[in-house]
Amino acid sequence: MRVDKFLWCTRYYKTRSIATEAIKKGHISVNGQTAKPSREVFPSDKIVMRKDQINYQITVLDIPQNRVGAKLVDIYRKDETPQEAFTHLELLKLSKEHYRAKGEGRPTKKDRRDIDDYTNEDFFEDEIE
Repeated sequence: MRVDKFLWCTRYYKTRSIATEAIKKGHISVNGQTAKPSREVFPSDKIVMRKDQINYQITVLDIPQNRVGAKLVDIYRKDETPQEAFTHLELLKLSKEHYRAKGEGRPTKKDRRDIDDYTNEDFFEDEIE
């Protein structure tokens, strides 16, 4: 089965064309080699996929005939992604929300001054050394 079809069948991508586009961009490798969308996938192949700032590591267990339901996906693949990747993503989301809530708009005058002070300090420290 083709890589793009396998990723679509196992519900990593909503459409097959989105899976093909991700492969063309180089986000997916099979057995350590950058893949093309037409690359064949066999059981025991290892797929590394970069999606949503997480490097998913998948081992192919079996080839599905068609797109499978979400409950049946584990029959066809084994997800070996380390748990630290998911915790890192959660920390990124929390850090983005900590300073400014989404939808508050442009930085205030105080925010701009703080940004300028921060960037100027870094600039002067480099010149002194």
